[in-house]
Amino acid sequence: MRKGEMTRAAILDVAITLASRDGLEGLTIGLLAEKMNMSKSGVFAHFGSREDLQIEVVKLYHRQFEQEVFYPSIKEARGLPRLEAMYARWIRQVTIEIASGCIYISGAVEYDDRPGEIREQLVSMVRTWQQALHRCALQAIEAGHLRDDTDADQLVYEMYGLILGLHHDARFLKKVGSVERAQKGFDRLIDSYRNTAQVSKPVTAAKKSTQTNQKISAKTAA
Repeated sequence: MRKGEMTRAAILDVAITLASRDGLEGLTIGLLAEKMNMSKSGVFAHFGSREDLQIEVVKLYHRQFEQEVFYPSIKEARGLPRLEAMYARWIRQVTIEIASGCIYISGAVEYDDRPGEIREQLVSMVRTWQQALHRCALQAIEAGHLRDDTDADQLVYEMYGLILGLHHDARFLKKVGSVERAQKGFDRLIDSYRNTAQVSKPVTAAKKSTQTNQKISAKTAA
């Protein structure tokens, strides 16, 4: 990358850390300039306004989420193995972010009633993720892993609720065992829709990563 591109990338790296900790509204050009040992005009040279900076932070977070959660998961077999991989990596991502904060979740609180480009970006990205989960749930039904009468919309809704509950209990209440509860809730949810007519259950990525998530949770709690 050119020097200007490298500087811009470095600014965004610091910005996303600050936004995760203080929220998007806590992100200011002045604070960022101080952290980067730059002048405000130097930061403005890369981002025309504070809102432009905030939008770029949201976009960067979304790209990182895709790289950490979505793209590795779609390498799993279509259907339930892929859906479980998505949830397992999602839990792992939230667990890592317990100490810093999730921009999707904090952004929803900050911009739930504030119209504008930042809110539109956040809504679009969250809906994209929910649609990916919904599409994967439908594939699990088509593959016969889940019953034909499975309500994909309800399934995704409850999955999202489990993640929100995990973030609340682990980050706000500092409850030990929150990761394990979120995983148990998902396992029970899937079992309620599972097609028991199948001879054997598909091998799940979620079960493989449960121990990893638990280790991360224990380190965070410590």
